[in-house]
Amino acid sequence: MRPPASTAKHLGITGNPDYDGVPFTEFASVRRTTRIQELNLNWRERDLPEYQRTKHVHRLHPYLGKFVPQLVEIFLRKYRPRVVLDPFCGSGTTLVEANTFGIDSIGCDISEFNCLLTRAKVAEYDLPLLEREINDVLTRLRLEATPTLFRNGLAKEVRTSSRFLTAWFAQRSLAHLLLFRRLISGYTYEDLLKIVLSRAARSARLTTHFDLDFPRQPQTEPYECYKHRRTCHPTDDAQKFLVRYSLDTLKRVREFAKVRTNAGTEIACGDARTAAFPQADMVITSPPYVGLIDYHEQHRYAYELLGLHGRESEEIGRASIGSSRTAVAGYVDGMTEAFQNVMRSLKPGARMAVIVHDRRDLYDEMGERLGLKTEYRLGRHVNRRTGRRATDFFEDVIVWRT
Repeated sequence: MRPPASTAKHLGITGNPDYDGVPFTEFASVRRTTRIQELNLNWRERDLPEYQRTKHVHRLHPYLGKFVPQLVEIFLRKYRPRVVLDPFCGSGTTLVEANTFGIDSIGCDISEFNCLLTRAKVAEYDLPLLEREINDVLTRLRLEATPTLFRNGLAKEVRTSSRFLTAWFAQRSLAHLLLFRRLISGYTYEDLLKIVLSRAARSARLTTHFDLDFPRQPQTEPYECYKHRRTCHPTDDAQKFLVRYSLDTLKRVREFAKVRTNAGTEIACGDARTAAFPQADMVITSPPYVGLIDYHEQHRYAYELLGLHGRESEEIGRASIGSSRTAVAGYVDGMTEAFQNVMRSLKPGARMAVIVHDRRDLYDEMGERLGLKTEYRLGRHVNRRTGRRATDFFEDVIVWRT
């Protein structure tokens, strides 16, 4: 295990049990008296399988930097807030989990795509209507994508001024995506269908199977695929993904409907440093890590396809500015400013649970600058990696009190 931060040691706060110990998975047993710092949260695949970590709508769309919903569940069960706030809501993990517990939630994110995704996850759906709309759009897709004696099929669809789209998609795939984009206009659940479109675009890019997370350049030729141990070819068919993900989305929304409550959810697309938040009594968040991910860039295909407005320059800690001393100092200033703004909406004595990759121990400095008390801090070994990232990775679970 990576040892706790130096300041945490001085406070007498210890890390969680050894990685080889028995992980905690009895989530329903968590009570107000449960001491989270005594729980082993180092879940291996056999302890917390992928299908549990991505239950129902948590898997509507891939998202880098997403934290495990079971962590959120533990905090919600222990502290039972009436209103929980996530100022960096990302793909909506905190808000989805809060809803299942009947807890009102507030989310904010600088990324327009993230807000679209979160709204699609927590929305209430008329399931029969959703099924009819999905079946209808897939029928129209199949009919219009198939050439006939009187119609050229996809020939007219490849019309875009986006250099990104023409570079990263085979012509046929791009035609499928643009056709689907045209067909979904006007449906009641158009926003959810936009998420299907984005998910299909991610899979249909001209990239290798083992590098979907961080592709550097389009892969236009056959390649030796170490994932499948054979020669693979870049895809030229997005239709199969559109069909597959449309049906999977319907299935996941149905699953979520069984546990969904009428708890209120507010989602604002804005900067956590300046947003005006309603009053809340707890924060649960996984903020951006310094110099690790460009959150807009990972969904560039969605921005291009959906015509979303990007605010890349306002991301705190984005990878494109690196992790130099200047970048790190800017990250600390930005995150401190964001948490100062968040604290204005919190009641005295409120807690903030922060899950972050803090290998530089920056959050001890932030806590001191913010005048917060660190109740506990522990390290969590994340042993499941994606793509070609196979090195050890750790998260810090920090609970501050105002």
